[in-house]
Amino acid sequence: ASPKFAMSRYMSTYFTPAHEYVKVEDGVGTIGITDFAQAALGDIVYVDVPEEGDEFEKGESFGSVESVKAASDVYVPVSGEVVESNESLSDDFSLVNKDAEGAAWF
Repeated sequence: ASPKFAMSRYMSTYFTPAHEYVKVEDGVGTIGITDFAQAALGDIVYVDVPEEGDEFEKGESFGSVESVKAASDVYVPVSGEVVESNESLSDDFSLVNKDAEGAAWF
């Protein structure tokens, strides 16, 4: 008999029509804007992220991104409580342009 293997997904990423994403791992969602969104916005000059402990319902504005071209609200793709905010974005807004779907999570 041939061996059977069980595959499991450790992380899943979901995208919204408004170009936000949520990466879910072990019941925790990491949220940000997509690479497509940052490219459309251009050079990011300001990012407003939610604070730890804030609670949001799916579809609510939970932050904003400002660029040399425009300002845009960021909408939370799932309901929940913020368990951690990315303080690195306060020091380096350009992270969003460099690594939108990685180091620049909100």
